[in-house]
Amino acid sequence: MIEFTTATNPTELLQILELQQQNLPEKLSEIDKKEQGFVTVRHDFELLKKMNDVHPHIIAKNNSTVVGYALSMSKIFRNDIPILIPMFDEIDTTSKGAKPYILMGQICIDKHYRGKGVFRGLYTKMKEEFSGIYDSIITEFDEKNTRSVNAHKAIGFKTLKTYTSHNQDWEIVYLAI
Repeated sequence: MIEFTTATNPTELLQILELQQQNLPEKLSEIDKKEQGFVTVRHDFELLKKMNDVHPHIIAKNNSTVVGYALSMSKIFRNDIPILIPMFDEIDTTSKGAKPYILMGQICIDKHYRGKGVFRGLYTKMKEEFSGIYDSIITEFDEKNTRSVNAHKAIGFKTLKTYTSHNQDWEIVYLAI
């Protein structure tokens, strides 16, 4: 049985980092990237913990093992991950950027748990955690990551803006809470 909860200890944060490492583009074949998706940003433990201390990350666990995560990222971390700075700048130019929002900094599901409702469950838990605090969840993805594009659209995310940065085409999307 999969439990959706928040990260509360260093072991869970280390498991998030381990799952992230397994899904970085350089660790995957071209076919896997196209069919299964990938993550772009690489976090270190210190930053992941700082982010978690402000807003706990949402995790899916099977027994004591993290099998999926959705990182909760406050705007205060906008300058801590250089590849994300252009996204925050783009959000600032929209009407959603003027309202309170939480950034979903990255979502990833262990390959053995994909297609089993974990993606939807992580966002359901995230909405529950941040309802009444924020107006929306905002995230972005590389437009080449078709699995992520399709998954986000399937649960109701709407396009906020598209832009190009670092020779990649990005789509910023939002989900009302």
